[in-house]
Amino acid sequence: MRFAILQFPASNCDQDCVHAIRVLGHTADLLWHKETSLGGADAVIIPGGFSYGDYLRCGAIARFSPVMQAVQRFAADGGLVLGICNGFQILCEAGLLPGALIRNRSLQFRCEQVFLKTVHFDTPFTRRIPRDKLLKIPVAHGEGCYFADEPTLQALQANRQILWQYCSAVGELTEIANPNGSLLNIAGICNAQRNVAGLMPHPDRACEAILGSTDGRLIFESMIATFAGSAPPPTAGGHAQPALTEPVMTPAQAGA
Repeated sequence: MRFAILQFPASNCDQDCVHAIRVLGHTADLLWHKETSLGGADAVIIPGGFSYGDYLRCGAIARFSPVMQAVQRFAADGGLVLGICNGFQILCEAGLLPGALIRNRSLQFRCEQVFLKTVHFDTPFTRRIPRDKLLKIPVAHGEGCYFADEPTLQALQANRQILWQYCSAVGELTEIANPNGSLLNIAGICNAQRNVAGLMPHPDRACEAILGSTDGRLIFESMIATFAGSAPPPTAGGHAQPALTEPVMTPAQAGA
């Protein structure tokens, strides 16, 4: 499988993504932001970093890059697209994912390991994750607070688009476990068609045991399994716990 890893001015996690894909035995090609074609890629990863220096807003300028027009067409045709950290911000700015990523509630840059609860396991980005598995993946961002209005949040829940939520080491959805104040503890979502996903944590930084976790591989392996058309493996444990139905912080509180 061939992945296109986008590069914008000030991207700094592109090589991390290249390494993560190649460790799994697949091809990863870097694609400069001025390109107008994805060159026959089977999937696209928009990596983390500070594209265009985060001027205006994170991802606000990158969304106008020529390569993003190709990504728009690719996604419209059902191609798999994953945005990580700044990549998630770019996807929201481009309208490929709903909502927005705003300043952390703490007003501080957060760089730490977090735990993620996977909410739905029947997507191209989660199908290889065992149902009783909490993912340990690092975050590193200053503007990772997921925000959307109440109708959008309700639609995300109704359409099963919330893929990951921040949780404690034992799977509890708490405010303390939420590093940025995201509504509903949201760490990552997908579009209604389920072929575009974004998350603030960095699975590309959780692919080597020496870094403290290999859980990030499961997300990339899910994309690979989807492209290959293989069935998901049997998983241990019971069923996924339901998504948080009452927000840890409501939109009204966020605007207070």
